[in-house]
Amino acid sequence: MSTAPHTYHTLYTPEQKARRDASGWTLVQGVLAPVQFLVFLISLWLVIRCLITGEGESIALGSVVVKTLVLYTIMVTGCIWEKVVFDKYLFADAFFWEDVFSMLVLALHTAYLVAWWTGSLTAEEQLWLAVAAYVTYCINAGQFVWKLRAARLQAAAMAKDSAHVPANLLQQGEAA
Repeated sequence: MSTAPHTYHTLYTPEQKARRDASGWTLVQGVLAPVQFLVFLISLWLVIRCLITGEGESIALGSVVVKTLVLYTIMVTGCIWEKVVFDKYLFADAFFWEDVFSMLVLALHTAYLVAWWTGSLTAEEQLWLAVAAYVTYCINAGQFVWKLRAARLQAAAMAKDSAHVPANLLQQGEAA
């Protein structure tokens, strides 16, 4: 069995983790994410029901507007959170690809709002645009869940590894 230390690529530096843990924006994101997911589920159900049965068109269309406004809220607060933690409003290394895909999510939701506001698409076309926006939202949410789960697993593995290092080696490392 090897006693060589493991090398980890962590999501946060110790300083970033401290800023994340101290920021009220972390709690805001932690509250808004499940709220947004609940709004998404309700809206998705309304949109699918309308596409299948033709019933509830107005409420389905309106639910996508609400979902989009919640998305904008979490995106703006997420940018503030990213600035506090990583000193960049967007595209911090740790969340670069999630932020890139978020731009597609925002573009499709914004296209929906434009179509809804201007009536440039039929109600059915608007609902299908919402479905496309929702597919990208699911992929993007999956990216974030995957990344945060990986970070938790890495933190647990690092804690486990440090618990197995003999105390005299830890003290030698601290003295160096």
